Amino acid sequence: MDPRIAWFQPEQRGPANNLWMHIWETTQTLGNLYFNNCNTTSAKLTSGGSSSGAGDGASSSAAESSTKHQGMSGSRPEVPQELDFIPLEANNNNSCARVSRAVGGGVQVGKPGVGTELPSKRKRDNKASTYGFNRSLLLTDGVVDSYACTPWKSENYADGIVGLYNANSLLLTSRLHEEIKDFYDYISPRPEEEQMRREVVDRIQRVIKDLWPNAEVQVFGSFSTGLYLPTSDIDLVVFGNWETLPLWTLEEALRQRKVADENSIKVLDKATVPIIKLTDSYTEVKVDISFNVQNGVKAANLIKDFKRQYPVLPYLVLVLKQFLLQRELNEVFTGGIGSYSLFLMAVSFLQMHFREDVCSSNPNLGVLLIEFFELYGRNFNYLKTGIRIKDGGSYVAKDEVQKGMLDGYRPSMLYIEDPLQPGNDVGRSSYGAMQVKEAFDYAYVILNHAVSPLAKFYPNKSESILGRIIRVTQEVVEYRDWISEQWGQRSSNEPLLNCNGEMRSRDVLLLSINKCTPFEV
Repeated sequence: MDPRIAWFQPEQRGPANNLWMHIWETTQTLGNLYFNNCNTTSAKLTSGGSSSGAGDGASSSAAESSTKHQGMSGSRPEVPQELDFIPLEANNNNSCARVSRAVGGGVQVGKPGVGTELPSKRKRDNKASTYGFNRSLLLTDGVVDSYACTPWKSENYADGIVGLYNANSLLLTSRLHEEIKDFYDYISPRPEEEQMRREVVDRIQRVIKDLWPNAEVQVFGSFSTGLYLPTSDIDLVVFGNWETLPLWTLEEALRQRKVADENSIKVLDKATVPIIKLTDSYTEVKVDISFNVQNGVKAANLIKDFKRQYPVLPYLVLVLKQFLLQRELNEVFTGGIGSYSLFLMAVSFLQMHFREDVCSSNPNLGVLLIEFFELYGRNFNYLKTGIRIKDGGSYVAKDEVQKGMLDGYRPSMLYIEDPLQPGNDVGRSSYGAMQVKEAFDYAYVILNHAVSPLAKFYPNKSESILGRIIRVTQEVVEYRDWISEQWGQRSSNEPLLNCNGEMRSRDVLLLSINKCTPFEV
């Protein structure tokens, strides 16, 4: 089972599962394990076979803890001494299954430099990551505390049948439909989260205006459309007149003004669209800054148009974005599917869907989600077929597309024709599209079983159905609580300035992408 994609479901856990997981973990990490014997002495296996000093190493490693960021929870629990071994990859962002009620977060174990190197910074920076969730279950023998990583779940869901599900005539209860609605309400941006992000944009904008007073800064992407998750990044574009893009000039200014975290700022000048990537030093919000790119703003307007046409889109998109985010499959530069590609895939799914209720205000969200996973996880032919959105939507043969391409280029595995720029393949950088397909297939199998007639025999019928594929880590919950504490009072009481220096209350101040600032009405 790929730990990046899947975890054991509740009905699959038990003594036999725990035993075989212990055996598997031992074979995977042999040579880097710590063992405790009955006399509390320890033997440390290293490449040289030395066991001296192991007791001190094990005790000191259990006492280590990571530094807490400003206001955010970065603490990690200690590993109980009675464990027979300590898995080396336990240092992850998963905090769904915790060692005790008193402490949250993942587990940091081992001594730096002794086979316990930290995972990549990208994984550690993703608060929503559920990488290694099975390992956490192993540490706790499958027993979790009161936080079950499904904070959106209501106690009572109706079990009434709301329709037939696909050609197999499986009955889908309204429970998944209601859960998706509850998840959407829970994960949707709060007023204080919007206020916090506006302040991040304002700090960066002041740096840009000090460098180039005539430059224009606009917001696009998920922040401008409202389809962002609590840890989503902010997309900014700067318009101005330069002979060469001033990527390094702005990068240096952001460093000197300490707007960006010193270790986070990167200039991707060789990318298809050169950008500056950074993490705000105070809020830990990630920001992408590009220059003179018109399509981003146009794409935001296109997304808003499709949201009006298909009211179901925001529900599907936020579930799918969370699904990819927690599996590290949401970044284009690492091969995943970006937000724009995912949105166009969802639009194409609804355009080509055989159900008549996809444009209604209250379609069956559970049915649509499962059938989305079925289409892109099982039925869609990525080798021969591309996606076209314009003119009502259609599928296009890649052989036909290639005839119109120059210099011998071929359509990518995930070919999505850009509705705003003919000839542009939106999915060309998603080289890990097949891994995303595998994840979608996994989600289809899990949800399909969860709503099948067999599900009534599961011993855990009260557990979340959506929680079988979606989890919200404790770290994300604590991060949102911190935002509420810091900005909750301000977001509702303090007036804000628009680009003309006029005061606007929060109720009338709308996020705009006009050619002024993101704060103009």
